[in-house]
Amino acid sequence: MEKRLREEVTCDLEFLSDVACHLMEAGGKRIRPALAIASASLGVGASDGASGAAISDDVISGATAVELVHLGSLYHDDVMDAASTRRSVSSVNDRWDNLTAILAGDFLLARASQIAARLGTEVAGLLAATIGKLCEGQIREHQDAFNADRSIESYEKSIEGKTAALLSASCRVGGIVANLPAAAQDALADFGHSYGMAFQIVDDVLDVVSTDEQIGKPVGADMAEGNYTLPVILTLLKPEGAQLRRILSDGSPLEPADFERAREIIAGAGGVKGSLLAAARWADRARAAAQALPRSPATDAMCAAASHLLCQAG
Repeated sequence: MEKRLREEVTCDLEFLSDVACHLMEAGGKRIRPALAIASASLGVGASDGASGAAISDDVISGATAVELVHLGSLYHDDVMDAASTRRSVSSVNDRWDNLTAILAGDFLLARASQIAARLGTEVAGLLAATIGKLCEGQIREHQDAFNADRSIESYEKSIEGKTAALLSASCRVGGIVANLPAAAQDALADFGHSYGMAFQIVDDVLDVVSTDEQIGKPVGADMAEGNYTLPVILTLLKPEGAQLRRILSDGSPLEPADFERAREIIAGAGGVKGSLLAAARWADRARAAAQALPRSPATDAMCAAASHLLCQAG
């Protein structure tokens, strides 16, 4: 899959190939292609599924397509957030410029669409719809920028679009290219959705409690830029939230000292604990969806992945 990623973004324009490979070569968890491959492995025997011997070329193509969608979205995200780092390296917009980052992100999405078209109309339609959901989730987030009255429902709808939709699609793509029954595809998509919700909530907690080195990008970026995630929302609903609301009241990016004080308030008021409880509920749903599928190394790994999410935030 790694080899295929590089092949798919190589073009006659060497500069564009270099830009398109920039974040790819910085690494990443590769969660989305891993989910696609694991989902597809349910269609092969247990011994083959464990070794990966029966994974087809179409499965690798599907895994590559979902990762390219993810990478393309990161290029665009970094422009919107004016981010300077991603995966512990300079972001594309910081190393080059915003226009280069936007066009390179478009290029990655186009290549993902080309791959999806080769896999058939069902995969192509699913990825196109998923890209639309990514945009919807980001717009919802943008509309709520610096909104101290943002609701939990609005937050959940946003992360459902910008994160859970692609993780769900990754699982379904694996099921489609492996010709799994519709019921299995639905269960896999349910796993991906619930896993994605838990994943994003944990990521939002890490943005509050971690260090730059731990997450590979500046911590506190969300709150500083007015994206009030679940730990902030839950704190604002508590009596102690009045202190946090005063810090956020002027609707402008936070200074470092204000962020540190906000982080103390969120931790003390239980915003982090409440968010992790919410993530645990989504992780439980993910495990239940995986357990509804036939027992295999892949479903065992999916259950383990859902459990591991909560370990990342302590």
